[in-house]
Amino acid sequence: MKKNHPITENHLLQNRRAFLAKTAKGIGAAALAGLLGKGLSSCVSGLGDTAPERALKGILSNPHFAPQARRVIYLFQSGGPSQLELFDYKPMLTRMRGQDLPESIRQGQRLTGMTSGQTSFPLVNSPYKFQQHGQSGAWMSELLPYTSQVVDELCIIKSMHTEAINHDPAITFFQTGSQQSGRPSMGSWLSYGLGSENENLPGFCVLLSRGTGRPFGQPLYSRLWGNGFLHSLHQGVQFRSGKDPVLFLNDPEGMSKPDRRRMLDKLEELNQKQYEEYGDPEIQSRIAQYEMAYRMQTSVPELMDVSGEPDSIYRMYGPDATQPGTFAANCLLARRLAERGVRFIQLYHMGWDAHFNLPTQIKGQAKDVDQASAALITDLKQRGMLEDTLVVWGGEFGRTNYSQGVLTETDYGRDHHPRCFTIWMAGGGIKPGMVYGETDEFGYNIVENPVHVHDFQATLLHQLGIDHERLTYKYQGRRFRLTDVHGKIIHDILA
Repeated sequence: MKKNHPITENHLLQNRRAFLAKTAKGIGAAALAGLLGKGLSSCVSGLGDTAPERALKGILSNPHFAPQARRVIYLFQSGGPSQLELFDYKPMLTRMRGQDLPESIRQGQRLTGMTSGQTSFPLVNSPYKFQQHGQSGAWMSELLPYTSQVVDELCIIKSMHTEAINHDPAITFFQTGSQQSGRPSMGSWLSYGLGSENENLPGFCVLLSRGTGRPFGQPLYSRLWGNGFLHSLHQGVQFRSGKDPVLFLNDPEGMSKPDRRRMLDKLEELNQKQYEEYGDPEIQSRIAQYEMAYRMQTSVPELMDVSGEPDSIYRMYGPDATQPGTFAANCLLARRLAERGVRFIQLYHMGWDAHFNLPTQIKGQAKDVDQASAALITDLKQRGMLEDTLVVWGGEFGRTNYSQGVLTETDYGRDHHPRCFTIWMAGGGIKPGMVYGETDEFGYNIVENPVHVHDFQATLLHQLGIDHERLTYKYQGRRFRLTDVHGKIIHDILA
């Protein structure tokens, strides 16, 4: 069979939306679809949904119900912080230090390849002191002196659990609702549903920092903030420290602003003709991205210029706040992004994967984030923004209560533990001064109020006024959502 020319082939592969838009019989075809079923008519009802202005506003003209939060700042601690050194105080581990984890507690749980070959699993306690803080009486480690001061603003969830036992699928699961790559991230779902509040900045921004614990232990991939099968307009935009905060944003050398404007206008003309010819909605997304990049040439330098911040703010966030690219500097930028209407701000802080030398590594990691995390809460509150900003702190899973490798008087490591771990949330309509969920006396299993990853995602969407079961996208014949076919809202933690 003779193969068509690629251009001819593209003509033949026009989607149904383009067909309906171009044919004089479109209305008749839609009427016929009404007799034969709803498949084709659903395409007709979506005409114009992919226009840049519609995409920037989001598909929901109004939230499903009154939102408690307008934006999210997610402080993701990549690598899996040890809850036993930070939040989950377990005196039993001190009494039984060095003794083997009882099989009645472990219950045959699968292990990673890093400890599956161990013949014993010696229990190990934290060498750091714990103390109760605030009116809530929450136990906090001495590693978190600043976070302890804002404990009554936090809802500490000690009963998180997940299904993934290794980093890549576990982080992917938290960010996209699936352990397999290819799904849209949380920020992309929010951009798709609610759009952007600021036409001069993306609705979804990402900031990365490396800790002092094990900074190169686990890499991060841009697909974690990718748009998946949603239009590319909804992908996260990474901000970097250095001369060019956003790559490829500046004009080429020798190009003036008027030249840039004329070039974009001509490019939009060409893209519009391409869209009319082929009906590919991604073309409309590209038009919107070009225009966004043009506007960001003015908004990004103003955003990144923190020279006007008073000394009191730098003292609040700590000395690292003056060093671009650190967690503290990124927390300050997160507040500035939130002030400017960015919908979802994702910070990733690497270095928590302490399989060995944990006492030293976690001390540095906690110092990286403690003061700045607490400062962000305080800063948002004093500006009247905490009540409608949901702040989240936590990693992809927890750590085991037994030592990975040899346990010594001064050193040990902990392996991955998906059965129970701790995160905290603050602001955005979440109950402050609350500890939710509980683990057993060994810190190994949940005994009260388990919270699955999908439950967390459903609750986060709920606080932004979104019913997680109704925010869907049809792809390859199936309607997908962030929480897949799971998830329940944790009403007990809602203010």
